[in-house]
Amino acid sequence: MPSNATSTSTHAPTTPADLFRHGLRLLLEKDIDAWLGLWAEDGVMEFPFAPEGWPRRLEGRAAVAAYMRDYPDHIDLHDFPDVTIHQTTDPGTIVVEMRAVGRLVQTDSPYDMTYVAVVTVRDDRITAYRDYWNPLAVQDPAADFVGSAR
Repeated sequence: MPSNATSTSTHAPTTPADLFRHGLRLLLEKDIDAWLGLWAEDGVMEFPFAPEGWPRRLEGRAAVAAYMRDYPDHIDLHDFPDVTIHQTTDPGTIVVEMRAVGRLVQTDSPYDMTYVAVVTVRDDRITAYRDYWNPLAVQDPAADFVGSAR
């Protein structure tokens, strides 16, 4: 087996923080398929502050995939310059404070958004991701995708 390959039967468990950081790298690489591979088949993504007309809950990896598939066509992420991960009393759940910067592809305007996410990982897969982002921070009306895919 190549040194960079991973066997599902022999790999070491990944901490939720490590899995999350790996997911950020995949988003920067625009590897949405690999990012989706971090999700449990029945994983749930929620957006409690989503405005009217935008999804508030996605149930299952297929729904998350449909939501995220075209993400790189809308937001060109350049960096996550500020990421703080807090462990909770549940070893499988973390709270993440982060900032994402890049540009909105359609308008070439800057993208700079802060997030707080509550992420639960079981068996090395994301089972729940609650994304608390501020839709009011997006001033560009062409940026509707920002709230429909993060």
